[in-house]
Amino acid sequence: MSELYNFNLCNLPEREIKPRKNGITMVMDKGISLRQAQDFIDTSSEFVDFVKLGFGTSLISKNVKEKIKSYKKANIKVYVGGTLFEAFVIRNKFKDYIKYISDLGIDSAEVSDGSIELSHEKKCDYIFKLSKEFMVLSEVGSKEEGVIIHPNRWIKLMENELKAGAFKVIAEARESGNVGIYHKNGSAHTILINRIVNKIKIENIIWETPLKSQQVYFLKLFGSNVNVGNIGVEDVIPLETLRLGLRGDTFFSFLPNSFNKPI
Repeated sequence: MSELYNFNLCNLPEREIKPRKNGITMVMDKGISLRQAQDFIDTSSEFVDFVKLGFGTSLISKNVKEKIKSYKKANIKVYVGGTLFEAFVIRNKFKDYIKYISDLGIDSAEVSDGSIELSHEKKCDYIFKLSKEFMVLSEVGSKEEGVIIHPNRWIKLMENELKAGAFKVIAEARESGNVGIYHKNGSAHTILINRIVNKIKIENIIWETPLKSQQVYFLKLFGSNVNVGNIGVEDVIPLETLRLGLRGDTFFSFLPNSFNKPI
């Protein structure tokens, strides 16, 4: 991707170009305007793979179809938040959900059960049905603070959802970054994460990392091409500098050991 940079600086980590399977950045659009979206595209589109129209914002945002067209033109895949999927499902409106996202002109969908009680068999059935028409991302984990899911359960859920047709599984953290794979204070559940990656291929997981400290944690743990999500619109460029070691937090993380000595 060096042709995207303003100078071909040596010893930067190699980053895949779009469409990427690794090093994915998923961004949370919480209802920005069409003009803001265009500014975001102008500055950051090459570093963004997915935009999630967070929670139920697509239902009430103005100019949402025009905004989606702009994202798609910039080679960014768009999907609506899993909470909206759940809002349709709990009302027994799954067919209407399919019609809704089809009418929006998007080709990706998120399946989650973070707010509602949904049997895993039924969730996998939704994934299977949607995967026939859409690229499905499934989210694993509860949005409720204090809800603990055993690591073996996380692994089984992820395995089944990938088998059902999910392109990637998303490890839940909410936009607050203090549930799911994180403790209440935002620090990582290291035992849980290590257990998950012992069984699930790292490239099949998108880790929700809304906080900079969480982005740094996963980049240092798994490298610059780890998949991360729930990134703020304004945080894409800062995240990419973290991926490249162009920020203090990861400055030496991707340099040869010979660089780590006094000059």
